[in-house]
Amino acid sequence: MKVHSKKLGENQLLLECEATPQEVNEALQAAQVGFAQSMGLQPEQGKTVAQVAEERMGIKNLDSIVEASAIAAMVPHALDKKNLVPAFPPEAQPKSALKRDQSFTFDLPVALKPDYELTSYEPVEITVPPFSFDETLVDRQLEAMAERYATFVTADPKPIEAGDSALIAMKCTEDGKEIPGLTTDGRTFTAGQGYMPEGFEEQVLGMEPGQTKTFTFEGPDFDEDFNPRTQTVECTLTVIEIQKPEDPKVDDAWVQQYMPMYKGVEDLRADIARGLEHQAREEYENYKRQLVANALAPRFQGKIADEVYETMRSNLLNNIHAEVQQQGMTWEQFVEQNGGDQQLGMMLMLQTREMLVQGYCLDAIYRHEGLTLTDEDIEAACRAMNPQGNPKQTRQQLETTGRGFALREAAERLKANNWVLEHAKITVLDPEQAAPVVEEQVEEVVEEPAE
Repeated sequence: MKVHSKKLGENQLLLECEATPQEVNEALQAAQVGFAQSMGLQPEQGKTVAQVAEERMGIKNLDSIVEASAIAAMVPHALDKKNLVPAFPPEAQPKSALKRDQSFTFDLPVALKPDYELTSYEPVEITVPPFSFDETLVDRQLEAMAERYATFVTADPKPIEAGDSALIAMKCTEDGKEIPGLTTDGRTFTAGQGYMPEGFEEQVLGMEPGQTKTFTFEGPDFDEDFNPRTQTVECTLTVIEIQKPEDPKVDDAWVQQYMPMYKGVEDLRADIARGLEHQAREEYENYKRQLVANALAPRFQGKIADEVYETMRSNLLNNIHAEVQQQGMTWEQFVEQNGGDQQLGMMLMLQTREMLVQGYCLDAIYRHEGLTLTDEDIEAACRAMNPQGNPKQTRQQLETTGRGFALREAAERLKANNWVLEHAKITVLDPEQAAPVVEEQVEEVVEEPAE
């Protein structure tokens, strides 16, 4: 992508951008895939996403439907090209039509993130409880592991319902050829866990021990070139018996059978404890980082633009909407649980200001102390963003999608946050005093935001 910049005013730039035909095609293709995923459209062998959308939804020109998404996906690439961090996400202004195999030009007015200063750069002071680790978490982890390795015993016969387990035998074929991975003389199947396609589950529900049924169902598969396809399976299934789980006793014999890499229960417990304690220490450090960032907030000076507030609030609201939906709760229920529209609105306003002020304070620390980034700092930010993922893969994904500038900003703020923590004056409480003082400190941060 070619990007030229023109200065419009203080902290204002105009980027004149030209995307190559290849970049246009990639953006449209990614937008089509995103649309298909959001609409629940399954890929079909030998068909493009556009063809599936036309057949299933009657959409004649999918590119026109996803055009806005494709253009929006190009914006980060333009910002990253010039290593710019905007005060709020800019919107592209197209100057030509967006068509496959053709270049695409657009303007991008950018309001740059201002450089704010603090009234003081002296070390902050915080009070924290001593680190503690709850040993009962190890027992819970062992119990959860035992449940995953539960054995099944015969239960009273009954028709299979959702949640029931049953020992089944089945022979599965496709075009008359047996499918080894599905065919079995005896396997425990639990209805409703989602391990088998919905069509299979529907046929099994209601069957009883001794009953045999022949039916077909469809499931996802890959061809020899690893392209996704839909597999049609012919299945003859017999229910042998209804079963119920029986949790095993976790002793040395169990460990030798299922976890042979450990010498015994005590060795397994010690390893679990090390992992959980490491996680607890990470959370403790995150808690301290949050406290020192809170302590910086009263030192912030300057005025934050209304557009920045509105964009941050909108993003925060969208994230909350997504979380509420994942929890299976209606938005009305969530609002009611949080004290109504007015109370929720106040909470969002305070949270928006807190997030913005803390970020700008950390930016000021990064500049004032002359900090610089290393590859280790970038990977630390990736781990903070996606603790379960591979940091190198996370970095590659962000940089490939043009969000390298956002990653660098996150890394700079994390490094500044760590610097503030390293230089902070920290008072560690006696265990008896810890709980009430921590609650008091958190309440103070929430109830008295910085002006």
